Amino acid sequence: MDPFNILSALQDVQQSWRERPLELARRQAQLALQLQEATLEELKDFQHIGKPEPGEEPGQPDFLDALRSVGRLARRHHAICQDWIRDLVVQSPGLEGRQRERVLFWTRQVINGLSPSNYFWTNFSAVKRFLESNGESLARGLQAYAEDLLDGHPLMRMADTRAFRVGRDIAATPGAVIFRNDLMELIQYEPATRTTYPVPVVFIQPWINKFYIFDLTAPMSFVRYMRDRGFTVFMISWKNPDAGMRDVTFDDYMLRGALQAIRVASTVCGGAPVHASGYCIGGTALSALMAWLNREPPGGAHPFPVVDWSLFSTLVDFSEPGDIGFFVTRQSVEWLEATMKAQGYLSEKTIELAFRLLGSDSLIWRNFTNSLLCGMPPPKSDLLFWNSDGTRLPAAMGSFYLREFYLNNRLVRKDALTLGDRPIDLERITQPLYAVGAQIDHICPWKGTFKVCDKVAGPVRYVLSSEGHITGIVNPPSEMSRRKYWAGEARGEADPEPWLSRQQERRGSWWEDWTQWLAARSLTPGDPPAMGTPRHPPLERAPGSYVMEA
Repeated sequence: MDPFNILSALQDVQQSWRERPLELARRQAQLALQLQEATLEELKDFQHIGKPEPGEEPGQPDFLDALRSVGRLARRHHAICQDWIRDLVVQSPGLEGRQRERVLFWTRQVINGLSPSNYFWTNFSAVKRFLESNGESLARGLQAYAEDLLDGHPLMRMADTRAFRVGRDIAATPGAVIFRNDLMELIQYEPATRTTYPVPVVFIQPWINKFYIFDLTAPMSFVRYMRDRGFTVFMISWKNPDAGMRDVTFDDYMLRGALQAIRVASTVCGGAPVHASGYCIGGTALSALMAWLNREPPGGAHPFPVVDWSLFSTLVDFSEPGDIGFFVTRQSVEWLEATMKAQGYLSEKTIELAFRLLGSDSLIWRNFTNSLLCGMPPPKSDLLFWNSDGTRLPAAMGSFYLREFYLNNRLVRKDALTLGDRPIDLERITQPLYAVGAQIDHICPWKGTFKVCDKVAGPVRYVLSSEGHITGIVNPPSEMSRRKYWAGEARGEADPEPWLSRQQERRGSWWEDWTQWLAARSLTPGDPPAMGTPRHPPLERAPGSYVMEA
C-alpha cells in the first residue's frame, strides 16, 4: 500500500518529536500565533471591501477585491505553514542525513499540492477568467480534464500533442536507418558539409524516452548542429519494449545495442574508431561497455572501436542519486518487480509519474491550474512533447538496473559486476573522456556525475552546465542565451567543489567546447562516407519505425 515509504517517512518525524512534547507544543503555539497575526493583518483591509463611496453601488470589483484578499491570506498561511513544516523536519532530533532529505522530499510534495493556486476560489486569475468568459474558461478546463482522464492522463497533458509530428516537425533531420535488430535501429544522418571528419559521432540515447531529444525542432537539434560542423552522426533509436521483451537484459542494451551501433558506424566510415557519447542511462551503458572493451584479452577479434567517449548527465557512481533515489528503496523495488513480473515491463505511466514528481511544482501543479482552472490549452513545446512521449522498460533490465546500480552501486566497485561474461572495472578505461553535468539536475546530480573523474585511468575533461537534466544538455548556442558553463581538466579529481572554484565561468553553450575537443581528435576532413554500405544498406528514411511505436 505504501511502496515508496511515504507514510513511514512522515511517521519518522512524528516519532522523533515524541520524546520532546514541550518543544513541539511551543512550536505549535508559535505557528498558531503567526497564523493569527497574518489573519488580523489581512482583515484590516478586508473590512473596507464592499463599502461604497456615497452615491456608489456595490459591484463586481468589490467581489474581486474580496477574492484577492482571501487569496492573499491563503498564500500567507501556506507560506507560514510551509516554513514551519520544513523547520520541523530539518530540526527533528534523531533523523539521519539521507532520511531527513527523504522526509523533506515527500513533505514538499504535500506542500506543493496544498498551494492555494491549485484551488479555484483562492486562484484569483482563474476566478477572473471565469467571470470574464461567462464560465467558458472553467468549462473548457473541465472538458480537457475529462478527455485526458479517458485517454489515461490523470495528471493532464503537459504539451499540445497535436502541435508536432515526429518526422515532420521534430526528428526531421534527413537520414536513413542503416541497421535494425529486435532492440534498436541505427540512424545515419546525411552530411551537411562538402567535407566531413573521418571519425564519426555515435549517440547512445537513453531508452527511458524516445531518441529524438537530440533532434527536436531545427533550432534545438543537436544532430543538425553537429552535421553543420562537419561531423558524420549516427544515433540509436530504441524499440519500445512490450511483454514479449520481458527477458531483455542490460547486457543486451550494452552489447546488442551500443556496441553493435559503434561497430556498424565504424564499418560505414571505413573502419575508423568512433567518438562514442551517451546520455543518462545511455551513458551508464557506455561506461560499462568501455570497461568491457578494455577487458578484452590481447589479440582480440576486433580493433578497439572507440577513440574517445563522452558522457552527458550520467551516473556511474550511484552513491548520490539525487531526488530520484527517494523512489528507489528495497521495498519499492520489490513492488516494482512484482508489477514488472505481471506485465513484462515497467510502464511509461509509472516512469512519467516519478519524473513529474521530481518537479511537481512546474510539471504537475502549474500545468493543472493553467489547464483545468484557467481553461488554457497546453503549451506548444517540443521539449514537453518529447517528455510526454514515454517508453517502457523490459522487466529483466529494469530489475537489474534498479538493484545493481541504485541499491547496490556495484558498477564502481572493481570486478563486482559481470556483464557479457567479463568483470567490469572502470579503472581499466584509458581513452579520453569528456563528461558533462548539469547544475540543477535532480535526476543525475552534477556532483554525482563528477565522481567518474577519479574512477577511470584516462584523461578527463569535465564540464558543468547551467540549467537542469534536459535543458543543461539540449543547449544550442544563441546570442540571446544567458546560459553558462565551467570546463577544465579533472582527471583524478575526487571533490567537485575545489575543482569548480578553479574554473572560469564561460558564457554560452558547452556544445562549442565539445566540438573543438572532438575536432582535435578527428583527423583531417575528407569526402563524406556513403549512406550505409552494401552490408548495411539504407532500410528506410529517418526517423525510422521504432520511434513511431506506442
